[in-house]
Amino acid sequence: MAKFVYRMQNVLNVKLKLENQAKIAYGLANARLAEEQQKLQEILLRRAMYENQAKELVSGAIDVKAIRECKRAVDVMKSLQRTQMMQVHMAEKDVEAARQKLNEEMIERKTHEKLREKAFELFKQEILAAEGKEIDELVSYTYNNDAESSAESGTVGLT
Repeated sequence: MAKFVYRMQNVLNVKLKLENQAKIAYGLANARLAEEQQKLQEILLRRAMYENQAKELVSGAIDVKAIRECKRAVDVMKSLQRTQMMQVHMAEKDVEAARQKLNEEMIERKTHEKLREKAFELFKQEILAAEGKEIDELVSYTYNNDAESSAESGTVGLT
């Protein structure tokens, strides 16, 4: 029996590898985004802590030096927060780019898999047609041999 060999199997294999690489890149981008968001949350918590500390210092006995230090810490946290928000935004863009790349790779792989399925269906149809042709030839051969045998038998009896 004939064996199905897809001519472009190596292309399909490459597409599968590219899709796996895109999945890995997407996962890494998501992990980086989560990490950047976690850093932002930590900065927001520290900023809130310094702001609470500043309120307590203002409401209690006034220590100008401590109030200035706390105010400076809040300003530093605001700056860190802005910087970290930009990092989060860049990580979100990276995730979106990785997602689009993954979608493209999946579409290409699925396209090649459909082409492979169509080629396999065509192969099966060709096999069925070849088997039908063989059966027709066998039936025709058997019929012709039977007709020749009966013709020879009939002519022998007449002479």
